[in-house]
Amino acid sequence: MKIVVLAGGLSPERNVSLSSGYKIASALKENGNEVILADLYTGEILDTVSCYIEEKEPDLSALKEETGLFDSMIGPGILSLCQSCDLVFLALHGAIGENGKLQAYLDMHGIAYTGSSSAGCMLSMDKDLAKQLMAGNGIRTPRWKTYHTNTDLSIILRSFSYPFVLKPVSNGSSIGVSMIESEDDFLDAVSKVQIYEDQMIIEEKIEGREVSVGILDGCALPVIEILPIDGFYDYQNKYQPGMTNEICPALISSLLTADIQKTALKVHQILRLGYYSRIDFMINEKGEFFCLEANSLPGMTPVSLLPLEAAVAGIPYASLCDQIAKDALRRHKLQHKQQHQFLTLVS
Repeated sequence: MKIVVLAGGLSPERNVSLSSGYKIASALKENGNEVILADLYTGEILDTVSCYIEEKEPDLSALKEETGLFDSMIGPGILSLCQSCDLVFLALHGAIGENGKLQAYLDMHGIAYTGSSSAGCMLSMDKDLAKQLMAGNGIRTPRWKTYHTNTDLSIILRSFSYPFVLKPVSNGSSIGVSMIESEDDFLDAVSKVQIYEDQMIIEEKIEGREVSVGILDGCALPVIEILPIDGFYDYQNKYQPGMTNEICPALISSLLTADIQKTALKVHQILRLGYYSRIDFMINEKGEFFCLEANSLPGMTPVSLLPLEAAVAGIPYASLCDQIAKDALRRHKLQHKQQHQFLTLVS
């Protein structure tokens, strides 16, 4: 196959995406495909990219100034490049790559792509909407409310006591997420969120163990436990080597494992996610588990969770990428066939 891997983009998760993109492109080449790695935002064809992710997210304002592209989301030549290939493998995280807009754009042009549909991406990226759907379907999720970032702390404290979690409504990679234990923490955290958006979620803090479950081809992968050396699983602890220990399979009972996997699959289905996703949970001291969020395009970097889970399930990285690519092309051909049959019926 001739495959375009789209990475980068104008997103706070740009550097994570470039790392994912390089790993994916290398694996697809290993599988015998003709592969082009391209930056969605700049349109640049990338020969080599470092898999190392810096401790802080990129300065997007500086990137806009440097490129002169400013708020353009799809770089020059990207559409024609995608149209020239059999498949677009999405290695994007956050912003247009994961909120459903790029998927809708590719659909409009009849281009095959990996991952979830536009609807699935939109539902999972909006944390407030995703949690509403979870709660409405009987899935435990930490108690939450959505506020504008100019909301007075006293209003929030009528519903939540310290400590609580503050996070942007639609960022990923824990960017803008803070644990709030005082008014000073709150003021600092709000200023971080305002860099990205003006809506924030206040969520009760669940003390306990953090785990995650990948979904692949309608099946739950082994549960993985996440153990940061210090603090919580923030941007730095996610991507800096040696900052977090991962245990897979997680050292929990077989019954709890099965319950979490079953719930992860239910969340995946409720949010209309595609061939693969990753669902995150907290387990409290009573053994109750709470779904935090879903990821429609999980990280595929050297330290990402989904590839680690797949490896434990006996699926090497290159095979994982191959499965994802082949499913996307199969799904696209099926949709094209169904559209043709429908048009034949109505003509």
